[in-house]
Amino acid sequence: MIATLKAVEASQLQLVEREDIDDEEDLFESIDKLISAGINTGDVKKLQDAGIYTCNGLMMHTKKNLTGIKGLSEAKVDKICEAAEKIVNLGYITGSDALLRRKSVIRITTGSQALDELLGGGIETSAITEAFGEFRSGKTQLAHTLCVSTQLPANMRGGNGKVAYIDTEGTFRPDRIIPMAERFGMDPAAVLDNIVYARAYTYEHHQYNLLLGLAAKMSGEQFRLLIVDSVIALFRVDFTGRGELAERQQKLAQMLSRLTKIAEEFNVAVYMTNQVIADPGGGVFISDPKKPAGGHVLAHAATIRLMFRKGKGEQRVCKVFDAPNLPEAEHVFQITPRGIADAKD
Repeated sequence: MIATLKAVEASQLQLVEREDIDDEEDLFESIDKLISAGINTGDVKKLQDAGIYTCNGLMMHTKKNLTGIKGLSEAKVDKICEAAEKIVNLGYITGSDALLRRKSVIRITTGSQALDELLGGGIETSAITEAFGEFRSGKTQLAHTLCVSTQLPANMRGGNGKVAYIDTEGTFRPDRIIPMAERFGMDPAAVLDNIVYARAYTYEHHQYNLLLGLAAKMSGEQFRLLIVDSVIALFRVDFTGRGELAERQQKLAQMLSRLTKIAEEFNVAVYMTNQVIADPGGGVFISDPKKPAGGHVLAHAATIRLMFRKGKGEQRVCKVFDAPNLPEAEHVFQITPRGIADAKD
């Protein structure tokens, strides 16, 4: 029987609508503001059709990309960019202002206190967190747990927002969400309704159609997490051999750039899983010579890189592989029917 919200928690565990948020400053300016700045309504519509819904997102595109939009000449693009620059300040700011902006970053609990401590509080918004490791190392299980914990209110270390899930390997299981939601005292039906899910079959479908449509959703609703499970799978299938490697890496870089823009534009956490490949150059002194797939392109795009490996029984080990603000360390966690949790001694 599906558990319902406890009366005492009901007021806490409801997702707050965007218009009800008073204490959070708007992190992005709607593209519609260009109309009051003298830009033609038709041209604004063309930008929206191209997946650009905010002035911040507009400024993340090159003029070359913008002139590629049908119906926008160089003169029009120059005028649009000039108007957007007046609305959004993307120039130099002081270190103090940068610190102030960092206060808008939300850290979403993983369900394990030990893992949260390892990550400085949880999975960060406005950043890309990559988890790589062998199969059954816990990457997808963490993704499922985050689908629920992201919807918790801030006072329960959640993100108070919706979740977008792009599945490239067919591993999303909505039935796993039910016991996880019950663990946190949430209504499983409501939790599932706040997850938008898409199955991707080709890198083109993933990169263009699905990510393009997300901008429209995120500009109108409060999202806090985007999951890509996994980021490299379709690229390894759609591009084969060394002859297509350069093109693959270029397309991968374009998609990762789009993920970075989504993370920063809408203040969402991007959690992506990655596969590993054998590393023949790992050396004889390394017992398990494997490295994350995707090469340097993926390595530079990820803000935080986590290495997962199997432990004893249902225990798994997470190690901070690379992060700008976290020390290299590792912690043990456990996979349970109710999601990621602290390991039992």
